[in-house]
Amino acid sequence: MAKVSSEQLGTEPIGQLLIRQAVPASIGILVMSLNILVDSIFVGNWIGSIAIAAINVVLPVSFFIGALGMAVGIGGSSIISRALGADNKAKAVKTFGNQITMTLLVTISMALLGLYFADFLIPAFGGKGSIFELAKVYYTIVLYGIPFLGLCMMGNTVIRAEGKPKFAMVAMIIPSIGNLLMDYVFIYVFDWGMHGAAWATTIGYVLCFGYVLYFFLSKNSELKLTRYCFILDFTIVKEISSLGFVTLSRQAVVSITYLLMNNILFNLGGEAMVAVYAIIGRMLMFALFPVFGITQGFLPIAGFNYGAKHFARVKESIFTAIKYAALLATLVFLGLFIFPTEIASLFLSSRPDQSDLELATNAFVLEHTPSAMRWVFAATPIIALQLIGAAYFQAIGKAIPALLLTLTRQGFFFIPLILILPRFWGELGVWISFPISDLLATMVTGLYLRKEIKHTL
Repeated sequence: MAKVSSEQLGTEPIGQLLIRQAVPASIGILVMSLNILVDSIFVGNWIGSIAIAAINVVLPVSFFIGALGMAVGIGGSSIISRALGADNKAKAVKTFGNQITMTLLVTISMALLGLYFADFLIPAFGGKGSIFELAKVYYTIVLYGIPFLGLCMMGNTVIRAEGKPKFAMVAMIIPSIGNLLMDYVFIYVFDWGMHGAAWATTIGYVLCFGYVLYFFLSKNSELKLTRYCFILDFTIVKEISSLGFVTLSRQAVVSITYLLMNNILFNLGGEAMVAVYAIIGRMLMFALFPVFGITQGFLPIAGFNYGAKHFARVKESIFTAIKYAALLATLVFLGLFIFPTEIASLFLSSRPDQSDLELATNAFVLEHTPSAMRWVFAATPIIALQLIGAAYFQAIGKAIPALLLTLTRQGFFFIPLILILPRFWGELGVWISFPISDLLATMVTGLYLRKEIKHTL
C-alpha cells in the first residue's frame, strides 16, 4: 500500500477525499457484516433457527463490552485527528498510548464481570426456554476474546484517524474471512455445533488484533509510542471519556433495545419471534454498510479540517457526506423492500431431517419476517442526515450535542415507542416503532445541524 499522510485530509478535494476514505471503510464494514450475515446463515442451516436466536441474545452483551474499546477509540481518534490537523503530533501519540491502557483496563474488567454474571444476563436479554443453553455456550467462549475485540475496535479508529483507510479496511477483512473459514471447519466438518461457532468468532478477534499490532509496530503508522505514553494523563482521559461516552451510550442503548425487543417478542411469539428479530438484526448490521462507511469516512475529514480551521471544507464535507449516504440508503431500501422473502429464506435450513418443531419454527419465521423487514427499513432513505449530523459533533469534539443526537433515535424515541405501541397493536406495534423513531430523530438532527452550520461554519 502506498504511504499516505494525514495532511492529505486537509488538501484533497472533499468529494474525492470522502470516496477515498469511505470506500475502504465501506468494504471493511461490508466484509464484517457479511461475516455476521453468513455466520448466521451457517448457524441457521447447520445448527438451527433457535441457534440464531441464541446468538442474538448474546450479541448485546458482547458488543457492549467490545464497544468500550470502540468508545475509547472514537473518543481518542477525535483528539488525534484534531491534533494532527493542528500539527501537534506529541499530543496525538500520548493520546494513543492512553487509549491502549484504558481499553485494556475496561475490557478485561467488564469481560470478567460478564462471565461472573452470565446466568443472570443471558435470561435478562431474552435467553429463555430452549435458547438458554445454546446462548450460554456461545456467550462464555466469545467473552474470552472480548479484550482482543476491544483493542481491534480501538486500533481501527486510530488507523483511520491517521488517514490510512485501506489498512483499516484490511483489519476488518482478516478476522471476517478467518471466522467464515473456521465456521465451515468447526461447525460443518468437525460438527462442534455452537462451540464451533463461538470459537470461530473468538479466533477471528485474535487474528484482527494481530494485524492491528503489526500496523502500529511497522513503518506505516505515524504514531510511534514510548513507555511514558501509556501512563494515564487526566486531561486526555477526561476528553477521551467525554467523547467516547457518546459511542458507549449509543451501544448501551442498543443493548437495552435488544433486551427489550427479545423479551417483548418472546412474550408475543416465543422463540420463533425472537428468531425473526435476529434475522432483521443481521440485516440492520449488513444492509446499511455503505451508509456506515460514508459516516466512518466523514469523521477524520471533519475532525482534521476543523482542527486546521478549514471551516469551508468542514461545511462541504457535511453536505457531500449526506448526499452520498442518502443515495446509498435509498438503494438499500429498494432492495430490502423488493426481496424480503428471498432474504429471509437464506437463514432457514432446508435439511430433510428437520424435526416437526424446527419445521414449524421455520414456517413461522418465513411468514412473519418479510412484512416486519419492510416496516423496519421503511424510513431508511432519510437516515443519512441523522447519522452524519450526530457524527459531525463527535468529530469536532462537542460531546454533549453528539451524545444527545446519538441517543435521539433509540433512546428518546424508539424505546418509549416499543414499550407503548405493542400494547395496542401487538407485533405490528413493534415494527412500526422503527420508521417512526427514524423520522422523528432525523427531524431533530436536521434542525440542530442547520443551527450549528449557520452560527459556527
